Amino acid sequence: MSPSPVIVGAARGRGARSNHSGRYEAQGREAFDDGWTPDEPDPKSFSTTVSPEKAKVIITRNDSPDVGFSASINPYRGCEHGCIYCYARPAHAYMGLSPGLDFESKLFFKPEAAALLERELSRPRYVPEVIHIGGNTDPYQPQERSLRITRSVIEVLSRFEHPFSIISKSALILRDLDLLAPMAEKNLVRVAISITSLDRKLSRSMEPRAATPEKRLEAVRRLSEAGVPVIVMFAPAIPGLNDHEMEGVLERSAQAGARGAGYVALRLPLEIKDLFREWLESDHPDRASRVMSLVRQMRGGKDYDAQWGKRMKGEGPIADLMSQRFAAAKRRYGLDFRFDGLDLTRFRPPPKAGDQIDLFGL
Repeated sequence: MSPSPVIVGAARGRGARSNHSGRYEAQGREAFDDGWTPDEPDPKSFSTTVSPEKAKVIITRNDSPDVGFSASINPYRGCEHGCIYCYARPAHAYMGLSPGLDFESKLFFKPEAAALLERELSRPRYVPEVIHIGGNTDPYQPQERSLRITRSVIEVLSRFEHPFSIISKSALILRDLDLLAPMAEKNLVRVAISITSLDRKLSRSMEPRAATPEKRLEAVRRLSEAGVPVIVMFAPAIPGLNDHEMEGVLERSAQAGARGAGYVALRLPLEIKDLFREWLESDHPDRASRVMSLVRQMRGGKDYDAQWGKRMKGEGPIADLMSQRFAAAKRRYGLDFRFDGLDLTRFRPPPKAGDQIDLFGL
């Protein structure tokens, strides 16, 4: 695929302020107004395309010591929510696309996800482990409403009684309560809802097509009332921008029924650091230099430090204070519940048509 042009300025309903070519492209491109095409459509109006992606496997594995899972499923590549800080943005460069506006407008889905999952879970040597859904991009972004890829994956996990966790910042997850609630009764599911701010203006700027803070809190409440254990994720925590809301987000989440909480400090790997700076200068010019100064103080003087054990929380006095505040707020609002592990013993591949029936019921 050829790289898309650079769009300067705020595209309507988008997070990134530019669309620079991916880091693997031999040439970079930039759009400019030469005065010859005044009647062309407004370049700031960026339409979304959703294309099928042929996948060979659906369960991916990692050996990172910084995340709480080794097996994951990502039904989508790219994310229309457009969160400016999203750590998945750089992966779009592997597609020959920009981690900027392309990431949130040129999307891919895996139509065979459910069939691939059923095949992988049915292998004789398969050993169950908790699968995390949405570790890369949100499994409940807008196109899931019609494509239903995430739902089809959960349906397979339900039939196999396979445990899983899932994270989202979308209220669309409530559509699948009919699957999640029965699995929660069997200790087969745990849900994380990401809430980064209670400020509607900041949330709209930072996560332009994600659900409002109120909708996310409503999702926490309804999931909790249905018996689904919910963890709230305050991620990313951005010093000088949203970190002052940490206690407020945890308090409101606890009131809505959340039982646990986690946080991740802002991460700015690869192209994200430039995209984030552009967004700050555009939407928060009064705080841009202050925020980046605080970020560098948490990252050893750099915009980002990818070292294991440091990349999720940072280091130094500011990072330490953030960690202490979070731990205190968890205790204060009762979000330090210790969860038991999800049940791996119930896993059973369902019988297939033509399988021999056990006459003795054994």
